Parts: sequence; C-alpha cells; structure tokens
Amino acid sequence: MPRDVLTPRERWLAVLRREQPDRVPMDYWGTPEATRRLLAHLGCADEWAAFRKLHIDRPVTVQPAYTGPALKPGCDCFGCRRADVRHAGGVYRECVGHPLAEHDTVADVERNYTWPTADWFDYTVLPGQVNGKEEYPIQGGGSEPFLVYTELRGLERAYRDLLTKPELVAYCLDKLFDLVYEQTRRIYETLPGQITISYVAEDFGSQEGLLFSPQIIRTVFIPRMKRMIDLAHQAGVFVFCHSDGAIRPIIPDLVAAGIDVLNPIQWRCPGLDRAELKRDFGDLVVFHGGVDNQQTLAFGTPADVRAEVVANLRVLGARGGYILAPCHNIQAVSPPENVVALYEAGYAHGRV
Repeated sequence: MPRDVLTPRERWLAVLRREQPDRVPMDYWGTPEATRRLLAHLGCADEWAAFRKLHIDRPVTVQPAYTGPALKPGCDCFGCRRADVRHAGGVYRECVGHPLAEHDTVADVERNYTWPTADWFDYTVLPGQVNGKEEYPIQGGGSEPFLVYTELRGLERAYRDLLTKPELVAYCLDKLFDLVYEQTRRIYETLPGQITISYVAEDFGSQEGLLFSPQIIRTVFIPRMKRMIDLAHQAGVFVFCHSDGAIRPIIPDLVAAGIDVLNPIQWRCPGLDRAELKRDFGDLVVFHGGVDNQQTLAFGTPADVRAEVVANLRVLGARGGYILAPCHNIQAVSPPENVVALYEAGYAHGRV
C-alpha cells in the first residue's frame, strides 16, 4: 500500500484549498465510551496512538483555561448546572439548572445576571496544547451561542422565546456572540497563522426537517454567524459549519454566508441525497462526515461499513472536497470492528 506523503495538517489544507492531497483526510468523533472500547480493541494506550494506528487526521482542539470567579459546584462559567445522566450506552453530561429560567425580560437579566467575559480565560496555555502535535490541523475559536441560550433558559423556553420574546433572544445572543468573538480573536492572536479551522455551528435540523422557520434562521442566526465567519476569514482560518439533520433548505444561505466546510451530511435525512448535494454544492463547500452512525456504524457489519465508505468516497469525494468521518459522535453501541473498518476502508480506497 502506498505510504503517506503529506502530514495530517498538510492533507486538510490541501482539501480546504481545493488542491490535490495524497489521500482523503479522515476525522474521528466519538463518545468517551466508544473511544475506550476502540482503544481496548486496538491495544492502544490513548486516543492519539489509535489515531496514528488508523491513519486518522484528527485536528487538535485548543481552548483557553478558565481563570475567572470561583464557580458554584457543578456549574460552568455561565452558571448552568450540570449533572451526569446515564443511559444504556454510557453517560452524557446534561444541563439541569438554567440560571435565566425565571428572568423573562432584558431588564430582569441585566439586574440579576453577570455575563462571562473573555478576560475570565487564560490564553497563554494554548501553545502547550499543540506541543508534540504540530503535524496535525488545529481547531480553535468559533461559536454555538443558541445552544448556550437553551441551557441558560431551558430548551422549551428558548424555542418559545424566538416567537414570544425576540428582544430577549436578540439581547442574549448578542452578549454570547460578543464573548465568543473576543475569545476567538484572542485565540488567533495567541497562535497567529496556526489555526486551521474554527467551528461555527447551530443545530438547525431534525431528522425530518428544520427545527426553525427559514425566516428565523435567516434573520436571527445567520447574520450573527456571518460576523464570526468574517472574523475567521480575516485571520486566514477556514470555517467548519456543523448543523445536524435535514437542513437542505438553508444550505444555500450558509454557503452565501461564507462557510467552507459543511458537516455532518446525514444522508439518510430528507433532502440530503449525497449525489444531489455534490451536484449542487460540491464546488462551493468541502463535505465532512457522511458515514452514518445511526444505522451503518451501529448496526451494520464491517462489510456494510466498508461499502458505505467506498460509496462516500466515490460520490462525496468526486473531484475532491471531502473529509471522511462519522456523521456525529460514534456511540458505544457501535462495535469497534465497525469503527476499524471505517478507517481501514478510507485508508485503502481514499487515494486520489
């Protein structure tokens, strides 16, 4: 089998710049439980050993260290209280306490809540997070503020607020975007020219359609996301846009806003036929993901996984512009044999 010529970082950059890499880059997303099972299966001491063994080009994620006011037990810097919620496959850390749940007006929030600032974080730790992994792409900065808003207010309230309290949503989103904008700016400043991608995300889709009206997405979310996209591009950073589900109606809006990478490509959702996506957007964005972790990885055979990988490489990878990865975090229900099949097939068939 041919040997790799490029480093993972060079490989990502080649795809992002629409140049020809030695092979299709491969990324990994997995829950801690799934990752532990994979490490045991491979006999690897840590995840980076597994990435090297499977030729995975996983980006290094950098983030500043929190140094602000003392946090209440179980709470994050926003005052959201978290707890471990167990399920059949493991544990998810969920938000169970919402600090803005009873504050229904802008004036009420201003009286009773202190917003975090970028000064509450130490950015000098960032270079140390890259040490020893310089050959990998670096992910840093970005935004997903409505997710934070749902935790501040509670999920149902947050969704209702979009219709019943738009002024509260706008005020809080602007505060949250101001925070991540300044954090991202300082990350770029601390690691000049080293950040490869920034994660600009909001989950707009369900399994069947959009979670919000196109009008709300286009007026409430995308203009604020574009501010982050422009900041990234000014720093020479590529924008990685994550949005789960059946989001086909607003992909043109995301492309027009300037995203560079679209993830996760849940091709079994309505409107996300792989060939049609490639036809309509393949010259405009890089596709990331595409290996189904709800059916194929979880309940298929290694042969099923290999067949899906080959299909993705053929369709999404035609003429370049594809990074092979699961559609989201691999869950513990997925056999490690299937995970290995994913990356072995990608390495064997992803030469370009």
